[in-house]
Formats: sequence, C-alpha cells, structure tokens
Amino acid sequence: MTETIALTLPYPPSVNRYYRNVRGRTLISAQGRAYRRMVADCVFLARAAAQFEGRLAVQVEVQPPDRRRRDIDNLGKSLFDSLQHAGVYLDDSQIDDLRIVRLPPTTGGIVTVKIREISNEKIRKTGTASTVARHHKRSVAAAGE
Repeated sequence: MTETIALTLPYPPSVNRYYRNVRGRTLISAQGRAYRRMVADCVFLARAAAQFEGRLAVQVEVQPPDRRRRDIDNLGKSLFDSLQHAGVYLDDSQIDDLRIVRLPPTTGGIVTVKIREISNEKIRKTGTASTVARHHKRSVAAAGE
C-alpha cells in the first residue's frame, strides 16, 4: 500500500494533561478520553480507520493555539495513542519515520497528520480494526439519533 492519508485534528493535550495518577495507577484523564473521542470522530468522518498494518512514515504539522513556549515532542504520546485507538494503525510501534514540524499558531490549534505505509511488513496485533465503528455506533446511540 502506498496510499497516504491526511487528517486534520484538534490540538492534543500535553502528556501532562492526557494522563492522571489515581491511587498509584496511571489512567487516561477525562481530557485525554475526550481527545480520543474527537480523534475517533475525525477518523470516522475521513473514513481512514484500519488503513495500515505495515511499517509507517508519519509527518505531523503542528499549529499551536497561541505563541506560548511548548515542547512539540510532548504532544506525540496523546496524538499517536489516539490515532491507534481510532484504528488508523494497529500500534504506534509501526512508525519508523517520524517528522514533526511547527507552523505558526492558529486560533484553537490544529494538527495535520500525514501517514503512509513504507513497507508491507505486517504487524501482529488484533482487535483494533473495528474500534472506530464501535465508537461511532455508541456516539450515535448516546446522541439519540
């Protein structure tokens, strides 16, 4: 597969806001879970779920919400885990080539992610291919549609 997908996503929470420690356990925070749902919705609308099973090249263009100093590497964990949870790829360990570019700020902040398969060497992991479809069905049911 040489197809490339491009997704425009909301600006992710930092790793410090994505996780919470509760009684000695590290959990995804409410803000982290909300971000995962937003990413899954964007992926579902772009019909980009369960695309990639091989080795990947990923380019991320970051447009922060303001001019504050930020380490752009801090947004990777929440972004890549959310894309995995949404079913774009099986596991973020598939990423062999990663480039992150900071662009000028924009109101609210956005992230554009371009993903392409660079090798069809398959990753052995199951159970994530229908995550987006299940999420979308739950969202629709909860909204009463």
